[in-house]
Amino acid sequence: MTMTIDPPPLSRRAYLLSDQPASRTQASLGRAYMVWLRFSANGLALAGLGIIMALSLVAIFADVIAPHSPVSGDLAGARLLPPGTGSYLLGTDDQGRDILSRLIFGSRLTLAVVSLVAVIAAPLGLLVGTVAGYAGGWVDAVLMRITDIFLAFPKLVLAMAFVAALGPGIENAVLAIAITSWPAYARIARAETLRVRNSDYIAAVGLMGASPWRIVLRHVMPMCLSSLIVRVTLDMAGIILTAAGLGFLGLGAQPPMPEWGAMIASGRRFILDQWWVATMPGIAILTVSLGFNLLGDGLRDALDPREAGR
Repeated sequence: MTMTIDPPPLSRRAYLLSDQPASRTQASLGRAYMVWLRFSANGLALAGLGIIMALSLVAIFADVIAPHSPVSGDLAGARLLPPGTGSYLLGTDDQGRDILSRLIFGSRLTLAVVSLVAVIAAPLGLLVGTVAGYAGGWVDAVLMRITDIFLAFPKLVLAMAFVAALGPGIENAVLAIAITSWPAYARIARAETLRVRNSDYIAAVGLMGASPWRIVLRHVMPMCLSSLIVRVTLDMAGIILTAAGLGFLGLGAQPPMPEWGAMIASGRRFILDQWWVATMPGIAILTVSLGFNLLGDGLRDALDPREAGR
């Protein structure tokens, strides 16, 4: 009687890096692992990921971390205190409110704005771009001319016009930024669609009887996601700056909400003597914008191996 000896089980790394995956799940996990290996080899990308993760944790646990209230302060005894005074690590503003606490709670607004804009603008741009690229003809011409009209205006100016029409407020600011952000995503999605729409596997799906909408939704859109994710991540810094610009002009979040752009606007009157009032939120905007840019660069290199080798 001959005994068969089962081969030793594959290690986790060998399982993920297998050249002959046994299932679709294994293939998907292997691709994700390769992306992570390329991403983790970039130290600056890891630094950007660390900044964004730290911002997320601060926003989640703001109620626990913040030492003071973000909307009320000691106007009589704690007005315009410099950094390091007592329990005010970053000083106070002209209303006696703790700047550190306002920055911590302001991170929630920042993450909410960038998340909502991405959720609204990216799917809209992806849908418009893929439909235009796959349909072609007059559909492509009409959709792209509408896109060109939006691209002809500077993003901040167009967002200001929409907010002025809709009224000031954080909800209208998010909607205005989303309306001005989708055209760039539509252009990217259209370019990717034009690249793949005449490929053999798209033709095979069509011969199998798939409808044009099914082809666009199930087979074309997934091919555009990697480029779109990179562009959305890189655009996060611009979204933050646009939201801060609207807040600075009084068109975004309204007082006493701790929005970073509005904090800079309220501190510009004291920039020479009480520099920390406007400087601290400016540093916060700079740090978070840098984090998103580093993260976007890392994702671009990880999702496109051709870029990583340059």
